[in-house]
Amino acid sequence: MKYLPIDSQLFVKNRKKLMELMMPGSLAIFNANDIFPTNADGTMAFRQNNDLFYLSGVDQEESILMLFPDAPNEKHREVLFLKETNEEIAIWEGEKLTKETAFKTSGIKTVFWLKDFHKTLRTLMYEAETIYLNDNEHLRADTAVQTRDDRFRKWCREKYPLHNYERVAPILNSLRAVKEPEEIEMMQTACNITGKAVNRVLQFIKPGVMEYEIEAELMHEFLRNRSRGFAYTPIIASGFSACVLHYIENNQECKEGDVILMDIGAEYGNYASDLTRSIPVSGKFTARQREVYESVLNVFKKAKAILRPGIIIADYHARVGEYMTEELIKLGLLTEKDVENQNPDWPAYKKFFMHGTSHYIGLDVHDVGNYYSPVEAGSVFTIEPGIYIREENLGIRLENDFYIGEDETIDLMAHIPLEADDIEAAMKS
Repeated sequence: MKYLPIDSQLFVKNRKKLMELMMPGSLAIFNANDIFPTNADGTMAFRQNNDLFYLSGVDQEESILMLFPDAPNEKHREVLFLKETNEEIAIWEGEKLTKETAFKTSGIKTVFWLKDFHKTLRTLMYEAETIYLNDNEHLRADTAVQTRDDRFRKWCREKYPLHNYERVAPILNSLRAVKEPEEIEMMQTACNITGKAVNRVLQFIKPGVMEYEIEAELMHEFLRNRSRGFAYTPIIASGFSACVLHYIENNQECKEGDVILMDIGAEYGNYASDLTRSIPVSGKFTARQREVYESVLNVFKKAKAILRPGIIIADYHARVGEYMTEELIKLGLLTEKDVENQNPDWPAYKKFFMHGTSHYIGLDVHDVGNYYSPVEAGSVFTIEPGIYIREENLGIRLENDFYIGEDETIDLMAHIPLEADDIEAAMKS
């Protein structure tokens, strides 16, 4: 891993929060992600299961975590299983976690090798009444590919059919939504790295550069600052492509007079950042581009003012829609009659602003959390309004990440140029 060591007390606290919410006599089991194949003997880069990482800090394949708060043997209340390393693995793949380094990483005292998993599980299953099994229960999850957790759920129910089984995801999704100070620190680091990359490309962008050249400049700055890279597939969309919400080809020339929409963010310590800026290729917005930019920025600032603890995201987004409607009328894109005759299930503003305003962010860029409960203090959300005018080859979106505190909403990206004048000034420097 490129990131600096994380204090194990974060993971100690996270496990404690989960175990306090588990049913009496219950055992929870979490599996690492697979290393997925590409072709021949190739593999994709390993990315840890975020729930296992959240609870242990272990960033290694073929790892299993078991939590059994009421285990009769105190040593079995937190157990970590690791792939046993040897000289051949060290030669070919490098150093793996030892029992000592695993304790230093996670704060878990009982560390066994993976070969002892089934024997230990059999003992603990006889002592447990309820088994918590993990699953990816994200609203947008595409579960076409089986994970180790998926395979384990099936195997465990077949092997031990008489136990009570419960879902752990609803508990973890709620816990992960509210961040510990150490998590905010890592997210701030990810945002700071993103800021360095933005400053770099603001001085690089000019007519004639290719979108992928901008992507390369960003990646360079990420890597040199201990980031693994992009927290998600980057969008570098110039001209009409900025009106394609998930444009990821990044293969077009940036032309004078166009605006580039960059939706990018660095990852640090497995935590994501998520930023969008809209940049004039020539270094200066046209009058119309600036007019649309200022409208988006107005909505952005009003959204920030109301994203507070206690608000429900659906209500929040409806109010943001009202702000956007006002701006679209000012821009001549909607009329009062359009609004009067709108379909309440698909308001008129949706023609130009068709996505949500905010989402949770954390270990996942679209992080887990309950969108139907009031926002809790300690959550982190994006704010990302946009206006997309296909007829004008113009898409403007602005996005920063915000920590929702008890008394104030803190912009983790406040140091990154956002105002149109600041964007233009940075491009000239």
